[in-house]
Amino acid sequence: MTPSGPPDELTGRLEAFLRRASGDSGARIANLRRLTGGASRETWSLDATFGEATHPLILQREAHVALTPSSRLLEYRLLEAARAAGVPSPEPVFFGDDSLGGEFFLVCRVEGETLPRRLLRDDAYARTREVLTPQLGAILTKIHAIPLDAPGLEALPSPPDGISGAEHELNRFEQTFRAIAPEPHPAFELAFRWLRAHMPPVSERRTLVHGDFRMGNVLFDTEGVQLVLDWEISHAGDPMEDMAWISVRSWRFGGDKPVGGVGERKDLFTAYEAAGGGAVDPERVRWWEIFGNLRWGIICIGQGRVYLDGRSNSVELASIGRRTAETEWELLSLIE
Repeated sequence: MTPSGPPDELTGRLEAFLRRASGDSGARIANLRRLTGGASRETWSLDATFGEATHPLILQREAHVALTPSSRLLEYRLLEAARAAGVPSPEPVFFGDDSLGGEFFLVCRVEGETLPRRLLRDDAYARTREVLTPQLGAILTKIHAIPLDAPGLEALPSPPDGISGAEHELNRFEQTFRAIAPEPHPAFELAFRWLRAHMPPVSERRTLVHGDFRMGNVLFDTEGVQLVLDWEISHAGDPMEDMAWISVRSWRFGGDKPVGGVGERKDLFTAYEAAGGGAVDPERVRWWEIFGNLRWGIICIGQGRVYLDGRSNSVELASIGRRTAETEWELLSLIE
């Protein structure tokens, strides 16, 4: 991650907030730097001194252009619930006020790596490549066991009564696609038809779904998984959605194996079941993987539209918009 210089105004506002939140009138911050990555919010690293100790922290706050509606407070409550359930996730420290002009929160900083290309290529992560897939399967078991009625999760998005998680998500993304697509996408139309024709039966099991469980959102070191990051689109639904999302081709980052580029599906499924996550239905997971490719393609269109509509001059958003074609090719391969 590459730092960029922080504005002095942010430093002053954040120090004032920390003094109020910690009760230490001498609280101060150092080494504030913005980290790259993440199109929907800003992430900053800092060292905060309060209560006679220095605390390595991460600040997450709204980006100037919000790509998806989400609540930082809900995400903060999710982190609290995840920690209580034993999920390796960021430790919440303070939830913000209106000091920075939008919702923000602070969590403990843990050293590690998130770049998939380093996981795939660097010799230092050879052991990580071996243990990562079973670790992820076991972690998903804990995520799916987080109580949906945990304190603060009342606003968690959930499918309407009588509608399966699969049907709800498909309806939601088709509505988005119809609203934002600037040109026809025949491959997507074919995928919508296939997914509706092969809709999985309604499951009695509804759990918390992380929603973005993939490489890039996993902090790892030379021994394996450190933290699961980015809980901003978590919702209630079908747990098999998470099992499939990590195998979407775009999240393999050039690796030759389906699970994050480094693992096999059977090893992910076996670890999940062995940890008490319940039986995995491979056909149900396959439906969600096909949906996942369609979902990512629609997200690519949406991020490209932000650039094309002049709401942001981010080259990252423009380049992501061009990746729509990758998902079209993958969808045609999966449903032929």
